[in-house]
Amino acid sequence: MVSNPRINSQLAMAIRNAKIARSEGGVGGSGGLKVYHTVHNDELPDTAFTTERAKKTGKANACSGKIFVTIPKDHFGPIVAENDPTRNRGVLVGDSWEDRMECRQWGAHFPHVAGIAGQSTHGAQSVALSGGYVDDEDHGEWFLYTGSGGRDLSGNKRTNKDQSFDQKFESSNEALRLSCRKGYPVRVVRSHKEKRSAYAPEEGVRYDGIYRIEKCWRKMGIQGHKVCRYLFVRCDNEPAPWTSDLSGDRPRSLPIINEFKGATDITERKGDPSWDFDEKKGCWLWKKPPPLSKKTGKRVSSKSKNTLLKDFGCNICHKVLSSPLTTPCAHNFCKACLEDAFSGQSYIRERASQSGRSLRTRKNIMKCPICSADIADYLQNPQVNREMMGVIESLQRQTEQQMEESSEELSAKSDENLMPDEEMEFSKPCDSGEKVLKEINKNDLDPPKKGRKVAGGKIVVESEAMDDAEVESEAMDDAEVESEAMDFD
Repeated sequence: MVSNPRINSQLAMAIRNAKIARSEGGVGGSGGLKVYHTVHNDELPDTAFTTERAKKTGKANACSGKIFVTIPKDHFGPIVAENDPTRNRGVLVGDSWEDRMECRQWGAHFPHVAGIAGQSTHGAQSVALSGGYVDDEDHGEWFLYTGSGGRDLSGNKRTNKDQSFDQKFESSNEALRLSCRKGYPVRVVRSHKEKRSAYAPEEGVRYDGIYRIEKCWRKMGIQGHKVCRYLFVRCDNEPAPWTSDLSGDRPRSLPIINEFKGATDITERKGDPSWDFDEKKGCWLWKKPPPLSKKTGKRVSSKSKNTLLKDFGCNICHKVLSSPLTTPCAHNFCKACLEDAFSGQSYIRERASQSGRSLRTRKNIMKCPICSADIADYLQNPQVNREMMGVIESLQRQTEQQMEESSEELSAKSDENLMPDEEMEFSKPCDSGEKVLKEINKNDLDPPKKGRKVAGGKIVVESEAMDDAEVESEAMDDAEVESEAMDFD
């Protein structure tokens, strides 16, 4: 090895990337720097738009317009006036939009295709009733909802409605079950595509208020495979759009569900719900602190951690290198790990003949833990790779700084939003039904003018939506795909 040294090309590449990233103010990657073009929300147009890359007309390949409400994507419960800087009234029951893309802009239901918005470890924030499964039953104040999955959507089968395997409580289905156990409020929107329901709007998408999941279970579906089922019961302070009542919901007894007889994996809430009715105030509110948003503030990307593990990981303990050693065969190890691997072994071996005469000593061969190269000479005086250790410490400092900034932003926002007074009340006093109606009449419910800024500061007035836009997006709306990283797992 001394007569034929080998360049550690992997180490050289990793150090080069780290140096470039440090000079640019970022964190180095393993395959060179990538340029990501992002558009801030304030710079987006007021309506969904398409670019020259769109391959279909209408909104099938459209990008989302500006988000008008100031809530994170994992916000639970109603959207109040404080989160609506545009109209200063929030999202009210009965608000309607042309399609799911516009509904997304007002935060009622963020996914424009998936029917469930949620995360398996955090809970579900909203669902959309759009005729996705034949097992759904809509009774207005309560409905039976079917989970997602069970269909083969590979290849060009994105609109496949035939169920080919059982659904399980995982991903978005587990998010709904978690909301059931915790008693979280779930926003519900209904689409005109739900043809079997008498409570669906005639056109567009409508926000129908807050529901709570009381029970969930699995049963054999109509198509012969098990489906996840959820009992939603309405619990909103505003009256439903299909009633003439002046007040919202009151606690009601659960309906009789006949399909419980053959159900399995039945889940019911054991403790008190987080969202419940307050008898003194006469309204629904947060009885327990709402879950903290996991998307508030700047998230620390896992790329920096992956970079440390991939480019600066020990080949023995598989953790970030500590006092890194680079062997002549170009493999990296922690100093302690490499020394422990050869502890108790001597560098030379004493030999003796049968007559007792000592023979010439022989050097022990110590093979590298990764390859067959002999590193016995190197182990006699291993030197820590100081340059690599400096790069690792620099990356670790950047990661810790990002985590501190993120935690500070999260704690600041949680202090603002979750501690209204000393009595730990998590909702303002409810408005009566008459006050809600007066507010609706007073405020203009029409959406903001569909003008948008383009390059140069010009204002362009959007033309009316084409009739074929909804036709192009029907197939995508009915497809059951997982929620976006939005997510949401």
